[in-house]
Amino acid sequence: MTTTLRPSGPLQQGADGARARQYDVCDNGRPVGTVAISTDDAFGATAGVLGSLSVEESRRRRGRGTIAALAAEEVLRGWGCTRVRVEVPAGNEPARCLAAALGYTERSRNMVKDLGPDPVPLPTGLTARAMSEEEFAAWRQDAVRTFAQDWIDRGVEPEQARRKSETDHAALLPDGLATEGVRFEVLVHAGEVVGHVWVARRELPPGGPAGYVFDVEVREEHRGRGHGRALMLHAEDITRGSGANRLGLHVFASNTPALRLYESLGYATTRYNLAKTL
Repeated sequence: MTTTLRPSGPLQQGADGARARQYDVCDNGRPVGTVAISTDDAFGATAGVLGSLSVEESRRRRGRGTIAALAAEEVLRGWGCTRVRVEVPAGNEPARCLAAALGYTERSRNMVKDLGPDPVPLPTGLTARAMSEEEFAAWRQDAVRTFAQDWIDRGVEPEQARRKSETDHAALLPDGLATEGVRFEVLVHAGEVVGHVWVARRELPPGGPAGYVFDVEVREEHRGRGHGRALMLHAEDITRGSGANRLGLHVFASNTPALRLYESLGYATTRYNLAKTL
């Protein structure tokens, strides 16, 4: 048995060094699967994505997937990529095991909660209001830097992290607070702002409108008092008010307190995001 990759389509090239290509996974020259690789639009041309690797059912469990993945990584190295990521749907344990065997580690996960119909009032002494333009300006100035630092702290190269943060914020908030479908709210206790949440309307698999928490934070001096839970429950009410019945989010795997909070609130993992250095 000789497993190789054979291009099944032309090399797609775009601005800023972006590349993408589809390959057949071949066994002694016969196609038995497919794999797609690309550079990462979010992190830039030095970051790669290994996607949609599949091998025919009758040809699995013989190392072909492993060889195909390693060959795809070698192509990405040739493109100048220094890191590669892969997305694994929750429940696909064989794919997670393969990724682990190849040296990928969990970087983050996506989670979703199906919302019930009944709103949950804020705890006594807490109120919420819309974030002001002045507060938003201060938040945005700091948010781009801190989100980039979050990725740097998890091993992403600084240039890739900065690109990711700048690209995301520009795409998600083209009109600032006036961006359609976006809500920024602050949580107030005894007249003092103790935290904030950013919720937006978007579609989530398998389809249909949903809410999405892009940012939630309790100020450091006010942590440990249940304010994070209150903000997440408030985000659920915002989502219900928009006519959606699901709320999604993204969380770094190393953020154990946040993971525990979301799990306690009924969020379920829908996708694992894994990465490795090339």
